[in-house]
Amino acid sequence: MKKVSPFQSIHLKFALIYILLILIATQIIGAYFVRQLEAQLVGNFKNSLNERVTLLAYNIEQEMSKERDKKSSTLEEDIRVILQDFVSQDISEVRVIDNKSKVLGTSNPYNQNIVGKRTTDLLIKRTLVAGEMTEKMLVDPKTGHRMYISSTPVRVKNEIKGAIYVIASMEDVFAQMRQINNIFATGTGIALVITALLGILLAQTITRPISDMRKQAIAMAKGNFSRKVKIYGYDEIGQLALSFNNLTKKLQEAQATTEGERRKLESVLTHMTDGVIATDRKGRIILINDAALNILNVSRETVLSAPIVEVLGLDEQYTFETLVQERDSLILDFSTDEEPYILRASLSVIQKETGFVNGLIVVLHDITEHEKIDRERREFVANVSHELRTPLTTMRSYLEALADGAWRDEEIAPRFIEVTQKETERMIRLVNDLLQLSKLDSKDYKLKKTPVNFISYFHKVIDRFELTKQENVSFIRDFPDEKIVIEIDQDKITQVLDNIISNALKYSPQGGKITFRVRKKEDHIEVSVSDEGVGIPKSDLSKIFERFYRVDKARSRKLGGTGLGLAIAKEVVIAHGGRIWAESQERKGTTIYFTLPTERVKEDE
Repeated sequence: MKKVSPFQSIHLKFALIYILLILIATQIIGAYFVRQLEAQLVGNFKNSLNERVTLLAYNIEQEMSKERDKKSSTLEEDIRVILQDFVSQDISEVRVIDNKSKVLGTSNPYNQNIVGKRTTDLLIKRTLVAGEMTEKMLVDPKTGHRMYISSTPVRVKNEIKGAIYVIASMEDVFAQMRQINNIFATGTGIALVITALLGILLAQTITRPISDMRKQAIAMAKGNFSRKVKIYGYDEIGQLALSFNNLTKKLQEAQATTEGERRKLESVLTHMTDGVIATDRKGRIILINDAALNILNVSRETVLSAPIVEVLGLDEQYTFETLVQERDSLILDFSTDEEPYILRASLSVIQKETGFVNGLIVVLHDITEHEKIDRERREFVANVSHELRTPLTTMRSYLEALADGAWRDEEIAPRFIEVTQKETERMIRLVNDLLQLSKLDSKDYKLKKTPVNFISYFHKVIDRFELTKQENVSFIRDFPDEKIVIEIDQDKITQVLDNIISNALKYSPQGGKITFRVRKKEDHIEVSVSDEGVGIPKSDLSKIFERFYRVDKARSRKLGGTGLGLAIAKEVVIAHGGRIWAESQERKGTTIYFTLPTERVKEDE
């Protein structure tokens, strides 16, 4: 968060507000006080001056009403004497003018030349005409002082005989005002300084918890909920700080709960074997777990924010809007020519209470194995049905013929009964092989292993076939001279060898050879049986260990096979911890290999 500059701080704003308020209040009070004081001082000055002028007017009036003879002094002389006593520091000059505007006397000794002359002053003329006192204020252009000028009428028996013209300096009054203003300005400055200090202290009491709450908010934004706001009091700010601390505690608890749920959800999504994809309201992917990445074989960077319909390969069939309306799960076929790969996508719409679609959850299941098992189950049922139907149909035909009277024919009846017996034996072999496979598929099935010298054991199995074989086929044995002892279930391995050797004998030509080999490896032995038959095409080589699979179905049935021999052999070898495979060249022969572990396994393991 950007740091607040001192000029933007609320602390400074509070202090400035207090200072401005005090300054405005002081100025308003000062202006009113100075104005009133100035009016009071000027009024007092005028009243004092007018009282003296009134006294002077009385003396002048007495002089003007006195009768004079030749021996007595003149009016001008008497007025000069009176004016000499009237001179003071404030009064600059006093003139006495008769009713004909002639100057009778002046108090200014340097301005005596105007005595006896007529004056043209408008203020005096107005007084003589109106009979009222007139006054005005002006500034002396020479000294710059404020001057007060008044003209007071002199009446003798209610008749205006003249006027008293007074020029007085008001500089003392305004000097006092300036002094008072200076005192007031100094007091205002002192008050502002004190107010500023008090404003800063007061602002601190308000802004300190606010600043602390701001720091706490920054810390909360960074995920630190351990910090607490200090409470300086229990006023409104203190209550706010207390509420802020309670809010911090609630947020910490909520974040802990949310974080715990998030971790649980993340753990669930991470360890889920099913893929989970979440989108926003526009169909863009916002969440995908590792299982979904592995299932779709994509990277997180390439699919995040990508449209869900493109990632699932549905952009040609669906839009996001139509995909949201889909209620059934979708089957996604990513199979190739080499390998099947089928997914089921279960859809769940994320909706708000208003019904507005806020996103989509897609759960991906890999159902390739399930589909494969289901297909194999259907094929298995069809194969079993087919394998059972063929001998049953043959038996029914022959039995019907016998029932219709063929049993009386001494030549036909034995032949029909022989065929029926062979088909019965074939069905018994088929059922036995199916039961054997069922046991091997059972999880509870256990092998009965015993230590066996495999070379000696293998010789015995081959000897049994060599004594009973009817084909003109020679056996070649390629075994090591050393003794190899391993733990095996003899009955089951014998069944494996019987199936492999039987197939080799069936498909070997007259005069051919069957080669038996045993090779000792580091931790296992490798057993192989090779014939010189017609061989197996490459396209069929990987399928010969599947149940009921036959390369040449017509010939296999003719030779009496059930199609389960190699499938049983595969299950037995795998149960022993080995593996089985085949190598073949057409018209040159086939070799069946299988391995058995040589490491002795403890009984408890």
